[in-house]
Amino acid sequence: MPLPLEGFRVLDWTIWQQGPISALMLSDLGADVIKIEERVGGDPGRGVLRASGLDLSQHPNFYFEATNRGKRSIALDLKQPEAREIVHALAAKADVFVQNFRPGAAARAGLDYATLRAINPKIVYGNGSGFGRKGPDAERPCMDYLGLARSGIMMAAGEPGSPPIAIQGAIADQMAGTMLAFGIITALLARERYGIGQEVDVSLLGAMTWLQGLSMSSRLMMGGEMPRFSRQYAFNPLWNHYRCKDDRWIALAMAQADRWWADFVRAIGRPELATDERFDTMMNRGMNSSALIGIFDETFASRTRDEWMQALTDGGDFIFTVVNSVSDLPNDPQVRANGLIASVEHPAHGPVEMLNLPIGLSETPSRIAGTAPEFGQHTEQVLVDELGWSWERVAELKEKQVI
Repeated sequence: MPLPLEGFRVLDWTIWQQGPISALMLSDLGADVIKIEERVGGDPGRGVLRASGLDLSQHPNFYFEATNRGKRSIALDLKQPEAREIVHALAAKADVFVQNFRPGAAARAGLDYATLRAINPKIVYGNGSGFGRKGPDAERPCMDYLGLARSGIMMAAGEPGSPPIAIQGAIADQMAGTMLAFGIITALLARERYGIGQEVDVSLLGAMTWLQGLSMSSRLMMGGEMPRFSRQYAFNPLWNHYRCKDDRWIALAMAQADRWWADFVRAIGRPELATDERFDTMMNRGMNSSALIGIFDETFASRTRDEWMQALTDGGDFIFTVVNSVSDLPNDPQVRANGLIASVEHPAHGPVEMLNLPIGLSETPSRIAGTAPEFGQHTEQVLVDELGWSWERVAELKEKQVI
């Protein structure tokens, strides 16, 4: 089965998550990704879990696996000119170079766009940054947590009046990495059509602002952002979530509430609410939402979630689902049925499960090429097979601690 990016080569000089995720997506789509790591220490993502005190002897390093599977690793001392020569030689044959170091670092290392473009005019050069490459804060260091903070999403999550909410999972890095992969693939398409290479820029701030596009559009065009959601005072109680008897939650999403109102209250065993003057129209329900939500809270608390799922399924064509935790997702039949999780053979731990790309391609589907590489695992292989250098030259570089 062909792969969309088969035959493309990517040089991945990135660390942590934003940059590595972008290159991982290219790998899953078929590209040959060579990860360039510092000779001493490598990508700090390799040690982040051990630094947190976690014992990885029985489990893979999920952080590094989740951001670097399917790549080849070479380890170079980029402070030495011979190491830069290696990267330049690889760049001459590469389609993509991607990096997410602080602005200025690439130029100091001789790996900036201007330098690599002079070597390979058609190269696509991907930049991942924190606050963007222009403006007063362009050179400030940034991590995922600051991307959440600066983008406004910490003040958009949670109930009105609550303090800023920290969101787990490094979603700013994940979103920015996804957008960077999108930009790189778009630039590759432009190169195929027009014969030009170019530079691609994606920041944590920009990606997270885009993620909140609807709220930002409200702010820009209406003068105010979409307010924080208050479950207790939701204007439409049929657009809300409710706790069931077993402490699990169910979510309703019926925007055209009048359409479902009579059938819904009959399905939950409260048909008298259909004609209650406080609730008989959407406007009245909005004006008396707190009272109605209190009634719904009491009602849903009387039965388990499975019982309510069945009752609503039998009772009408309602729009609803379960509220999952992340721990619930691997057992969700929809997650499994749609191939969002794959089993991959790990050389040290046997079969492990990983997330698939959530992109369905009927003729050229993505695949996971393998697990994350060991540190510097492919250095000699790349120098000999890809650059055609002799083993004697490789041994000399190793003796000089270039590799």
